[in-house]
Amino acid sequence: MTASLYFQGRLNTTEWSNGTVVVRKEYYFNNWMTLLSQLPLLLFTLLNSILYQRISEAIRIAGSLVFILLLFILTAVLVKVPMGEDRFFSVTMATIWFINSFGAVLQGSLFGLVGLLPQKYSAVFMSGQGLAGTFAAIAMLIAIGSDADSESAALGYFITPCVGTLLTLFSYLLLSRLVSQLIVSLSPKLDYLNNSLSHKKKVFYIMFCVFSKKTITFSFLQIWVMAFCVTFVFTVTLSVFPAVTADVRTIFSQKWERFFISVCCFLTFNINDWLGRTITTLIRWPRKESRLFPVLVVSRVVFIPLLMFCNVQSRNYLPVYFSHDAAFTAIMALFSLSSGYFVCLSMSYAPQLVEPKDAETAGALMTFFLALGLSIGAALSFPLRALV
Repeated sequence: MTASLYFQGRLNTTEWSNGTVVVRKEYYFNNWMTLLSQLPLLLFTLLNSILYQRISEAIRIAGSLVFILLLFILTAVLVKVPMGEDRFFSVTMATIWFINSFGAVLQGSLFGLVGLLPQKYSAVFMSGQGLAGTFAAIAMLIAIGSDADSESAALGYFITPCVGTLLTLFSYLLLSRLVSQLIVSLSPKLDYLNNSLSHKKKVFYIMFCVFSKKTITFSFLQIWVMAFCVTFVFTVTLSVFPAVTADVRTIFSQKWERFFISVCCFLTFNINDWLGRTITTLIRWPRKESRLFPVLVVSRVVFIPLLMFCNVQSRNYLPVYFSHDAAFTAIMALFSLSSGYFVCLSMSYAPQLVEPKDAETAGALMTFFLALGLSIGAALSFPLRALV
């Protein structure tokens, strides 16, 4: 999303021919980017539940970081490689798919580990995700304000995550292994095995106990309300952001138009999403047992028509009721604030609804339903944008 000017430049949909504008192929880049980033997130989050039993946490996390790093390096290199529009679009969609595939395995593994910790750590983890989006939006503003060409800006965008991913990988490799702590926490179950099983067999026994099908089913029955909430929140959010909101146009001067989407759409969304997640470290209302919680989550569906009635261009069917920039910004602020708040609460509450030994399983399950909501929302963005 941050490098949208770069992608629009390489997938330019118009050209001049004999003094007239010729419309070229429409790629619907925002829609396809959203769908192909969320669909692998869903599929590989589901796959991650199988990997829990077969591949160690260290390999899943470190391996995902390595492949993500290689894909970002490839994306940065492609900035300087001339390529036809169709081929560039296909390669870009493929890299988006694979980056998010490995990102799903990484995210699911991390959520599982965070689920073992107290709730405040879950809130901080979710807040960090929101803060990352804010940095990306600020980077977009800096690039626009500096008048750098889209190619140079894109190269900077893609080199930055390469450095960040590399630092994350090194940081993770420096962490002490948690296997010994896990064995200690489950030592009563292993007393009878102490003299007969090797260290590795003990670890596999623990993994079997924690991630058996019975445990997964029981955990789901305990957290299904939170699973529904996180799915519904992201369904609403991704159904209109960014496929619909990125096409809203300002009513003011052309100079402000350069910054409008970056400020009123992306920066507003990411800052308020981060604030919503951060607020949960101080305020946790409604409580996890409250019936009001899912009601408030479902009520967010009102933001879909509100944003569709903003000044989205081009449009064919719906009228414009909120043409002013301030109205769009206010709706976006409430939309993103509620999204971050309810997502963070749902993800934080779920591990508390199960036994401590099942907290990691609950965290992994919630990651799957988070990805499910993202995928449903991305799929709905196509008909909703066409409806406008």
